Amino acid sequence: MSNGHAVRAALEPGHFLFTSESVGEGHPDKICDQVSDAILDACLAQDPWSKVGCETASKTGMIMVFGEISTQAKLDYQKIIRDTIKEIGYDDSEKGFDYKTCNILVAIEQQSPDIAQGLDHGDLENHGAGDQGIMFGYATDETEECMPLTVVLSHKLNAAMAAARRSGLLPWLRPDTKTQVTVEYKKDGGATIPLRVDTIVISAQHSEDVTLAQLQKDLLEKVIKQVIPANLLDDKTVYHINPSGRFVIGGPQGDAGLTGRKIIVDSYGGWGAHGGGAFSGKDWSKVDRSAAYTARWIAKSLVTSGFARRILVQLSYAIGVAEPLSVYVDSYGTGKIDDDAIVQLIRKNWDLRPGVMVRELTLQEPKYRRTACYGHFGNPDYTWEQPKKIVA
Repeated sequence: MSNGHAVRAALEPGHFLFTSESVGEGHPDKICDQVSDAILDACLAQDPWSKVGCETASKTGMIMVFGEISTQAKLDYQKIIRDTIKEIGYDDSEKGFDYKTCNILVAIEQQSPDIAQGLDHGDLENHGAGDQGIMFGYATDETEECMPLTVVLSHKLNAAMAAARRSGLLPWLRPDTKTQVTVEYKKDGGATIPLRVDTIVISAQHSEDVTLAQLQKDLLEKVIKQVIPANLLDDKTVYHINPSGRFVIGGPQGDAGLTGRKIIVDSYGGWGAHGGGAFSGKDWSKVDRSAAYTARWIAKSLVTSGFARRILVQLSYAIGVAEPLSVYVDSYGTGKIDDDAIVQLIRKNWDLRPGVMVRELTLQEPKYRRTACYGHFGNPDYTWEQPKKIVA
């Protein structure tokens, strides 16, 4: 099903199209993110002070884990990795990958003592940032989650396919899936108002025993129309469902995977900004992760408190230094107070040292495996998604 060759009508003035994508649990890069975070969780479950920088790579029949880990935890890497792949759904060589028979290589060393001595300043609150870098948080009032609708719907489509695969509703589905949603928006000053879904793209790995026509019908009726609110679909919505026609070979057999290659999928789907640092496989001392979570916490708190309808927050750090080097905001003209005043509000209400962030957001707990698919933001269960009451 693909009706994208029709001539598109011009948009009304002040309207625009924006697109975000998502990938499912069995995408080769996402497999790697989930393995890296499963190892992080296993470390933190035994030793909350673990220092973890864990990367994963995958290809046909092979998973390699490498990086630097300093921990008191005793890990069974084989079991952690195989259990993660099994949960994802690669349990048979016919699917292109099998947790029981894949080859696992482990190349883990201790964290450099040069880095370690520069971070630990004697107490948690003054613990230095694990690296330099810039981190962004973003929030918008266009959805209940304070997330862009494009990325919310993209994630929900992948999650729905995983649920249909596991329940047996769509037994021909395989774990490697990709989605993309284009939404028509209207500008309202600096705010964005979603109007309708313009285009949906789904590519789903499948078994040999389903026709393209059946696959397209099933995904339209049992996934798309169950996930996308009916009021957002119309007779102009374009559907590209498995536009390549055939997608039997997927996962690591179809493409190599690597931790940290889906940072836009993990964050805001192209909205706002991204500092470039990946999240998965990194403990709380790595501000790529903890400061990005904190920046999101700040942004969402500001939007839910009514200080702005849409806002971008940037933090920056230097390795070994606890205090951030800079705090920047852009409220896109939607702020109730000016941006300089919002920065002062942030500094008044948040202590942005990494050690304080870990305490307030309970980042030493083993809870990262869940974040490694369907986005790190927007889930109300996460501590950084629970808005803080702001004192003006």
